[in-house]
Amino acid sequence: MLRFLFCFLLAGPVLAQTPAVVPTARASALKTYSLRLRPGDDLRQQLTAFVQEHHIRAGAMLTCVGSLTVTTLRLANQEAASVYRGHFEIVSLVGTLSVNGSHLHLAVSDSTGRTIGGHLLDGCRVYTTAEIVLGELPEVEYRRETAFGYKELVVYPAPPAPRKKKE
Repeated sequence: MLRFLFCFLLAGPVLAQTPAVVPTARASALKTYSLRLRPGDDLRQQLTAFVQEHHIRAGAMLTCVGSLTVTTLRLANQEAASVYRGHFEIVSLVGTLSVNGSHLHLAVSDSTGRTIGGHLLDGCRVYTTAEIVLGELPEVEYRRETAFGYKELVVYPAPPAPRKKKE
């Protein structure tokens, strides 16, 4: 009986927890794009232009490697941009992309391996290259809607494609 009571007391907090609510998700096929940026290109501006030109409603940064001579980030819980000059390796670029607004985080390291990261801003200049693979989710549309004072991601089904006129 004591063993049972002991096990029950240990399990009590686990049993009392509210089950996690599983968020709804939308599935989509994945279309990929590979591109390379050249020396002097602005990383964020080029990504924004690519998304606009290809009318990407929902996309994800799959990978990016390369180098920068200027890194411009908005660090956690900061309002102003932080600008770093030197030679930096891109060690991570992640986030969501959309004609309705993108949200990207960049991490770079310097020649000592010191790494810093934050929100990718305009002003990140490519040093030698930025090799990028983007994914597009054509059956989904990302929108940014204000919640908690920030423009947060909301996922919708993509609107139907316009019908082609019969000739």
